[in-house]
Amino acid sequence: MRLADAVNDFTVYLTAERSFSAHTVRSYRSDLAQLIEFAEQRGAATAGDITLELLRDWLWQGSNAGLAKTTLARHAAAARSLTAWLARTGEAPTDAASRLKAPHAGHHLPRVLTRAQMDAIFAQLTARAATGDPIALRDSALVEVLYASALRVSEVTGLDLNDIDLERLTVRVLGKGAKERVVPFGIPAKRAISAWIDSGRPALLAGPSNVMFLGAKGARLGVRTAYEMVSRLLKPIPGSGPSGPHTLRHTAATHLLDGGADLRAVQEMLGHASLSTTQLYTHVSTERLKESYRMAHPRA
Repeated sequence: MRLADAVNDFTVYLTAERSFSAHTVRSYRSDLAQLIEFAEQRGAATAGDITLELLRDWLWQGSNAGLAKTTLARHAAAARSLTAWLARTGEAPTDAASRLKAPHAGHHLPRVLTRAQMDAIFAQLTARAATGDPIALRDSALVEVLYASALRVSEVTGLDLNDIDLERLTVRVLGKGAKERVVPFGIPAKRAISAWIDSGRPALLAGPSNVMFLGAKGARLGVRTAYEMVSRLLKPIPGSGPSGPHTLRHTAATHLLDGGADLRAVQEMLGHASLSTTQLYTHVSTERLKESYRMAHPRA
């Protein structure tokens, strides 16, 4: 089988059988498209032509081109997933990438906003929503849900009306791997959601729909639009690191741990499969404590 056809079948498998998100599948396609180009330049046109040496050369080329360790690690992970599938389905005689290694990505602490910075963001959103503008009402509700429930932006834009329980103050989420979880939110989020449903959403609704968050033309709000809106909010705020919706998720998780929340409870809320992923936020809390100590303690 041609390598390009094999990659196409593999990404179909990821969607249909592994229930990977569209965003994740696009990332796999992008990484593996670069592998296809590299392999074809070296005369490896079929799935059976992929060897460990070729994959190592691919990563080496990327390293020499200045790719970040995180990118190289992602490339290696994509290659390992592909070759394992090729061997399992009989499209390749062996799993060529079973011994493929890439530089460790390293763990950089995520960007986290302070409570005062979050309060300023919500004050800004509330003032805009008070004008009655439908988009402002939507943005206020969306950011409240992102922060209150520590959701991924794709999870929030994927919500339907019946996923929100305003009486129990919970939201039902379909996360990675099609795993469902129920996550709480607070009274401020309830107020913003109610205002959006009652006043903002009807103004954007183009026809019968169960979609929770709508775009300007009445269709489901896209992830990119939500990302750009949050980025505009975070751009003026001092601090290094990403300025997208995931910053709100990082912030919510860290604030929960700062407030004494149980690590296991935070793991369940975030939808992490591994506790080690959630433990990253304990390091953030520790670093924040150290910084406060250095600034405040007379003998620091």
